[in-house]
Parts: sequence; structure tokens; C-alpha cells
Amino acid sequence: MRFKDQVKNEFELLQDEICTGLEKLDGKANFHQDSWDREGGGGGRTRIIQDGDLLEKGGVNFSAVEGVLPESITNALGVDNNEFFASGVSIVLHPHSPHVPIIHMNVRYFELNDGTYWFGGGIDLTPHFIVDDLAKDFHESLKTTCDAHDLAFYDEFKVWADNYFFNQHRNETRGVGGIFYDRLNEEKSSLTKESLLEFSLSLGRTFCPAYEKQTVYRNSTVTPEEKRWQLMRRGRYVEFNLVYDRGTKFGLETAGRIESILMSLPNDASWIYNYAPTSKAEKETLEKLKKGINWLS
Repeated sequence: MRFKDQVKNEFELLQDEICTGLEKLDGKANFHQDSWDREGGGGGRTRIIQDGDLLEKGGVNFSAVEGVLPESITNALGVDNNEFFASGVSIVLHPHSPHVPIIHMNVRYFELNDGTYWFGGGIDLTPHFIVDDLAKDFHESLKTTCDAHDLAFYDEFKVWADNYFFNQHRNETRGVGGIFYDRLNEEKSSLTKESLLEFSLSLGRTFCPAYEKQTVYRNSTVTPEEKRWQLMRRGRYVEFNLVYDRGTKFGLETAGRIESILMSLPNDASWIYNYAPTSKAEKETLEKLKKGINWLS
């Protein structure tokens, strides 16, 4: 079996596993699937869950596409060959409650027909209200997964995530970070191609148990002020995805399926002019949206 076919098969199975786990965690809603084909080669499965007990809206997408890269992307990547294959699983969840964080994860593989390849991915947590113990627990889960494959990964990828998941125009991180990596191959790591695939799959399988621990306050009472703050923080999330997110840009520039690309956006968000925090919890959260925080200490 060609390696890219193995990647495709493993990522399809990963999508299945995560969807099953999230349906169990939500307890009410099930995923709806749209299968789609891409003009030029490949396709995918978009799975959306809505109006659940826990989740207001969420998506777990799988894609495996191939074809010819636009010149703008070959220039941006610094490659000469423009025939490509790319596959990945991408997840964003928007919960009902402001006491449960937004979460994102992506694992992906990219290959050119001259043999050039790399893996990329990341996972990050965006609490509407930061709870230090929950942020610590999230980072401990990621470190455990990273350490099982390479003891250098967590520290390196945590810094990368701080720098990547950052709204420069707001001078604030998107949340409490996580890990992020890109263009990772045998030359840039201690792992073989097969081991890098195993690392990406391990990260994917960390997703559901790590997020379940973040839902402990899912049934807490919500005030109108807390709901307003949640919509404000969702607005910041939208800003990042539309301005900085590489996956969004890649999908748009390679004529991807627009509904699948923009599934990461919430149903509702707010932009209130010149908004100032009105509670201690809001102020404390803003004070912790900074790079370089050691959540494990």
C-alpha cells in the first residue's frame, strides 16, 4: 500500500473514532455527514453536530485531496513541484455553555509527487473564562502524548502554538494555547515517516479524553453577562480563523468546499464597540491571554 493511501485510511478511521466519542460525550445529538468531491481530485466527509446537550455546533472533517497547486501556494511554500496530495482531520467545537471551552484540533499530511512530504497539526483550547487547573490538565495531557514519541516535542510545539494561535491585532493569544507543528518530516525530527504518522494519530486520540475533562462545568448556571462575554470571545475566535489560520487560507486557495472550510465558525458571535470587561472573571481571563505562560507549574 502506498504511504499516502495508508494516511488516508488512518485519518478516516480517526474521524470515525472521534465522532463516536463526541456523540457519547454530548449525550443527545448525532453527527450529520456530507460527502463531497473536489473538482481537480479527491474529496472528503464533513460531519456536523448541532443543538446537542453540550455542543451548540461542532465539526469533525476529513479530507483527502490532490491535484495541481496554484502558483500562489507553490511560491508561499517555496517549492517547484506543483502536483500534490493532502489529507487531514480538522475539528472545532463550540459548546452552549461559556463555562466550557472552544476547542480545535487538526492533523494533516502533505505530499508532492517528487517525494517531498511533511506532517502538520495542532490542538488548542479557548476558554471563555480561564480556569488555571483545567488549563494545566489540558497541557499535561498534551505533554504526556508528546513525551511518548519525543521528549523535545512538547516544549518546542508549545512555544510554536503560543506564537501561532495569536491575534496580533489584539495582542492576545486565542486562549491557553496547546501545541502546534508544521512541515515536520524525518529531516526535522528524530522520527521516521511512519512514526510521525503514529504521533499524529496519538494526538488525535488524545482529543476526546482531554476535552471531556474540560466539560466539568457544563451544567453550571449561566448569567446574561456571561453569555454576552462568550459571544465576544467567539468574535475573537472568528477574527483569528479568517485573518490568520493557514488551513482556512489553504482551503480557500485550492478551491475547497466552502461549507467545510468555514464550519469552524460559531452560529453566533458579537463585536461590541470599545467593549471593556465588566467582571473580575473577564478581567482575569484577559490578563492570561499571553504568550509564554507555563501552565504546568
